[in-house]
Amino acid sequence: MSNLTLDTAVGNYGYTDTLKDNTITSEHFSFNHIEVSPVPMIFRRMVRGLEFDVAEMALSTYICARYHEKQFTALPIFLTRSFYHDAIVCRKSANISEPTDLSGRKVGVRSYTLTPGVWTRALLQTEYGLDLDSVTWVLSGDEHVEEYTAPDNVISSDKNDLLEMLTSGEVDAVIGAGPISSDEVSPLFANSHELDSKWFAKTNIYPVSHLLVVKDQILQENPHLKNEIFNIFTSAKDLYLKELRSTQNPSARDKTQLNLSKIIDGDPVSYDFEKERNGLDTFIKFNVDQNIIPEYISPENLFATP
Repeated sequence: MSNLTLDTAVGNYGYTDTLKDNTITSEHFSFNHIEVSPVPMIFRRMVRGLEFDVAEMALSTYICARYHEKQFTALPIFLTRSFYHDAIVCRKSANISEPTDLSGRKVGVRSYTLTPGVWTRALLQTEYGLDLDSVTWVLSGDEHVEEYTAPDNVISSDKNDLLEMLTSGEVDAVIGAGPISSDEVSPLFANSHELDSKWFAKTNIYPVSHLLVVKDQILQENPHLKNEIFNIFTSAKDLYLKELRSTQNPSARDKTQLNLSKIIDGDPVSYDFEKERNGLDTFIKFNVDQNIIPEYISPENLFATP
């Protein structure tokens, strides 16, 4: 296995930097890092063409892809996390003041299987009583998993820009549009950070957004590779966290991790499968409830754990 080179596509994070610059290496394999931007194109290329040996992937895309028998398996390396009360914004003229006001409205999202979309819809349903079937979900793009067919209350826009869809009046709210600076738009939840903290205290769920997958053929040919990859990513993460705790001038991405750490009062980049099992289990059930997969799959059947 010492001559094994893995074509690898992951985003640029503090906890992947030392893998990409070869500060941290393995005696047993090497990474050939392939830069792909934006990161969601990694998911698409892996799902549709198995272009990489190791790849970053959004959690809901992965769950959907595995149901459709795509030939890769996740390791419990959770590359990005987020809370989602701030993921949805509304057009002010739509007069939406609370989640149930979205009933009978149109809400834009890049794809129905978008992970922030699944988490946000789940919040709206489980915490605020919104009937998801009462909303028309309007897509600005297509699904990474081509075989997937969305529910009947999902339609496609001829626009590919969520902000344009919102300000033009095509939709009343959007999920996952990123930072928006517009006088025409306001967040559904003005106190999102406070609500995220309360939700975590209630559920003890720290939402996973992206994880790492490895091509099945690679894992089958190299049975110990899952441990090796897990260990090297863990070493890179541990080094980053040590530096994060001591830095006097955190970058923007460092501040994101520090803010997450405050909410959960712990490691913002945990790779502990057992600790995250409840959150993963809950999210899989959300995917069933939202008709992304037709039946439950246990976390143990989705992950190759070290």
